[in-house]
Amino acid sequence: MSSTKKPPFAVLLVNLGTPDAPTPSAVKKYLAEFLWDQRVVDVARPLWWLILHGIILRFRPSRVAKNYQQVWTDDGSPLLAISKQQRAGLEAKLEESLGKKIPVLLAMTYGSPSMEDVGREMRQLGVEKLLVLPMYPQFSSSTTAAAFDRLASSLKKCPHWPELRFIRDYATHPAYIHALAQSVRQSWQVQGKQSEQLIMSFHGIPQRYTKKGDPYERHCGATANALAKALGLQEEQWKLTFQSRFGREPWLQPYTDETLKTLGANKTESISVICPGFSADCLETLEEIEGENREYYEAAGGKNFTYIPALNSRPEHIEMMEKLVIQHTQGW
Repeated sequence: MSSTKKPPFAVLLVNLGTPDAPTPSAVKKYLAEFLWDQRVVDVARPLWWLILHGIILRFRPSRVAKNYQQVWTDDGSPLLAISKQQRAGLEAKLEESLGKKIPVLLAMTYGSPSMEDVGREMRQLGVEKLLVLPMYPQFSSSTTAAAFDRLASSLKKCPHWPELRFIRDYATHPAYIHALAQSVRQSWQVQGKQSEQLIMSFHGIPQRYTKKGDPYERHCGATANALAKALGLQEEQWKLTFQSRFGREPWLQPYTDETLKTLGANKTESISVICPGFSADCLETLEEIEGENREYYEAAGGKNFTYIPALNSRPEHIEMMEKLVIQHTQGW
């Protein structure tokens, strides 16, 4: 039964997703859903089905599960645990600023909690207006659009839709750039000095996505330039790179791992790495950057590697989300 006192609106935070456990079987289930999405891999379905089920899902889950085991916490997946903190933080912040309870819900594009789980929760609350905030600062058809597709799919059997508003991106929102800049400044303050190089590493996508019109590469460049400007960095003091490539085709470049190997070989005295495209720390930041890429840099001869954590549940990040919500719910 729906609540008799309906909220003026609700907010839905959406992130990519995570396995339910750091085990091969849980990882296989998650990867099967994630990698089958045509937004993520746009290869012809019959061919991709053979590759996915004949090769990838037979061998990859065991290796990926070991990586998850390295970053798993007492609260489970870092991504899910941090996302729950963000949800609770934003809900409390909105109640403080608006003087009323605004439900903030959390769903993943793949895995749990699912869009259907959240749909049932919304019906219980009597939600009639919904603001969707994908936790991707830069728009990509492979992430943000996939989240919208998943939401639309969950509503196919629903006879009563809430009024929907959807935040496409916030790549250069002043509050987002401010939060990033503050996290860098505080990291350098702890170190006692500014690093010689600031590496801004974003998740990559195939180059052909850009050629087809995906604005992601442009959005990443806009974020990186805005952050460098906010920090007062000269061109030679920072680099924009792309990580997490998969398969053999060319992805956006320069690649993070190759860049770090080169910096290490050049005996760079100190670098800081930040991943502005990740709103919450996850496998790609904690294992790939903090672990694997740190090793590449140090093995090549580099010194003083610092990973600057994602914005996670930092107060500046919660305040940014609050500003986005208030901006996009005018009239509600």
